[in-house]
Amino acid sequence: VALLIEQKFGVDLGVTSVRVATHATEGDVAAQTHQVMRNIGAVLTAAGLGFGDVVKTTIFLADMNDFAAVNAVYAESFPAAPPARSTIAAAGLPRGALVEIETIAFRGHPKTGSR
Repeated sequence: VALLIEQKFGVDLGVTSVRVATHATEGDVAAQTHQVMRNIGAVLTAAGLGFGDVVKTTIFLADMNDFAAVNAVYAESFPAAPPARSTIAAAGLPRGALVEIETIAFRGHPKTGSR
């Protein structure tokens, strides 16, 4: 779900690894994180934004032991200057997901200059 607030902030609320075509959550935590990042990328692109416009994320994990695997996949989308991030253990994510990522992006972010 995406919002555009005052033409500046794009908020991507709680993206999970649900595949749009099948509405299913599939794979281990690394596979699910790859799907989450693809889903986030699609929402950002639809809003005219990119990963460089992201200023804050919150990662929700069903199991904190999965942190390293999630972090490795997450880092692929933010190779330089990653945004601020919090990681929280959360039981009972939607559809049995192992990971969910809330993303806040800013149009006109000084790093990217997007408008």
